[in-house]
Amino acid sequence: MKALGLGQCSLDYVALVEDYPKEDTKEEVLDFTVQGGGPVATALVTLSRLGVKAAILGRVSDDSAGLEIRRGLKSEGVDVRGLLEKAGGASQQAFIMVNKKTGSRTICWQRPTVPPLTAREVEPTRFIGANFLMLDGLMTEASCRAAAIAARRDIPVMLDAGKMRPGMLKLASMCDYVVCSERFVSDLKLSIKDAFKKLATGRTRAVTATFGDKGSFTYHGGKVFLQKAFKVKTLDTTGAGDVFHGAYAYGVLQGWDLKRTVEFASAVAAMKCRKLGGRAGIPGLAEVQKFLKEQKGA
Repeated sequence: MKALGLGQCSLDYVALVEDYPKEDTKEEVLDFTVQGGGPVATALVTLSRLGVKAAILGRVSDDSAGLEIRRGLKSEGVDVRGLLEKAGGASQQAFIMVNKKTGSRTICWQRPTVPPLTAREVEPTRFIGANFLMLDGLMTEASCRAAAIAARRDIPVMLDAGKMRPGMLKLASMCDYVVCSERFVSDLKLSIKDAFKKLATGRTRAVTATFGDKGSFTYHGGKVFLQKAFKVKTLDTTGAGDVFHGAYAYGVLQGWDLKRTVEFASAVAAMKCRKLGGRAGIPGLAEVQKFLKEQKGA
């Protein structure tokens, strides 16, 4: 199996503090880490740790952040030959402050100065051997081109809909699975029931909306089911949604039904939250299986 992802990459500087500081004060950092980030990039790392071959399509520059983004993905076994480089620019970076008391995080991020991938740069040869395509909608033209190529090759496509952007609804209709955030549902200004109906058009066969520690709702075949969030000792929620998407893709690749798929994704995302940063806590398959067994036996 091989998963292909097209999306933005980031380098995250993550600091753990006792409590979120007031403006114009100082706060001691309890822990600090530098890890790669980005919705599709972290989802692909999740798949790689679960034993699936993964490859990314995207753009970075030749700055130190871009070099570290590439190195981090390679160290996780992600194929970065499709991560194109544009010299002389700045890759995306983010500073993330994590509140130890609540596990919540506040993100300050810098937009990359390198241009997004163009549709022409999405080469069909990159799809050879791919069984799944993941998109985050951050590069609209390239994403639509990738979704069209996948459709011609009968490759399932999933969209990580974090927030409403121009072209997102069109792109969603080109995807088999739409996994959206609470913010995206809010942006639609519809009830969750009506949001599901609006999104379940075109090629889309299932829509899942995530609501953090409240769990998720999935719409499929005209019915909705709830998956409760797993209870863990949360240190940091950074990247939990990205990990959820990667684990969701894993379930689809395994041919599981949606209830099992969403339960698995919820477990992997919860386990990630026990460590600082978006990737450090991503578990391997054996760890997830053990966790689920323990949860069901509790």
